[in-house]
Amino acid sequence: MSAEIREAIRAQALTMGFDAVGFAEARLAEAARTDLAEYIGRGYHGDMGWLAHTAERRGDPRALWSEARSVVVLGLNYGDDDPLAAEPDGESGVISVYARGQDYHDTIKKRLKALARWVAERWPGELKVFVDTAPVMEKPLAQQAGIGWQGKHTNLVSRGFGSWLFLGEIYLSLELEPDLREEDHCGGCRRCLDACPTDAFPAPYKLDARRCISYLTIEHKGPIPHELRPLIGNRIFGCDDCLAVCPWNKFAQAGHEPAFLPRVELTAPRLAELARLDDAGFRAMFAGTSVKRTGRNRFLRNVLTAIGNAPEPTPELVATARHCLDDASPLVRGAAVWALGRIAEPRLAAAAAEACLPGESDTDVRTEWLRLLAPVEYSRAP
Repeated sequence: MSAEIREAIRAQALTMGFDAVGFAEARLAEAARTDLAEYIGRGYHGDMGWLAHTAERRGDPRALWSEARSVVVLGLNYGDDDPLAAEPDGESGVISVYARGQDYHDTIKKRLKALARWVAERWPGELKVFVDTAPVMEKPLAQQAGIGWQGKHTNLVSRGFGSWLFLGEIYLSLELEPDLREEDHCGGCRRCLDACPTDAFPAPYKLDARRCISYLTIEHKGPIPHELRPLIGNRIFGCDDCLAVCPWNKFAQAGHEPAFLPRVELTAPRLAELARLDDAGFRAMFAGTSVKRTGRNRFLRNVLTAIGNAPEPTPELVATARHCLDDASPLVRGAAVWALGRIAEPRLAAAAAEACLPGESDTDVRTEWLRLLAPVEYSRAP
């Protein structure tokens, strides 16, 4: 009977538009908890304090919900033909593939709830629905459910969909037979590790988020560390490099979910236009997307970092950086100082410092100005 229920749920999930379906016991291997503890102990989680606060529930599905006995792990394909095929020019920014369409949380949760209702109508028992906003170790569960494995870049890799699966889970109080665990198929390959612009992998299967461009441009709340800024290039929200180079992507296919199709305005957006967004403009442009949750100030910090990395600065980009020196946000002003120092003629940068530094009250922004005026003295500053 357990196998019949499992296969009925699998068939219904595929009918509802999910691309991958697997079943796991509501229990994680000890290795997953050990890896999480080591990750937090080394401080690799950076600003993401919620990882440490929820570690106990994250490491044990039954600590999150004691009635859980089985987990249905579901995947939705968001694959792109080739995320790195067309690199924008120096006046445009790059947004990660997953964030160019509608926020995946909304689409997945709606579909998970529909499947959960279908299950609840047919078999008695409690259930709960989760997307990645809950303390769930999705990738280890997905591996236990046979959907894929955690590659050396720590992300999920699927033999059928490569690197491009969004995940969601339904915790069931039903006891269902699990699927076979997926094995690791990375072999000796290390393309993902070598592709990382910021060298964020201290070892295979280990990620130091504090050096990861996705973390720095999305989760990190303060100024981006100086030594990493030039390595970010024109990536303004996330990074796909380690995902895109995986050889298993040769079996991937373009996603079919309309909600995940890229918006035209989020594909190679112009940096100068983005840097002039006020809060209302930012909210309007990114409504319904994952970008919105970072907030306008952090996003403009990223945009100005990309402007500072422009290989051939234009007068428009220089004027944009100068304009942002007067922004209300210290985070934006500090990034603008760095960008101006990178792309403007020295006399223009010095004149801007003379005009702005005396009235600057924020310590971080003042330090940016002083670093610009005395780069040797401040070269070892964090």
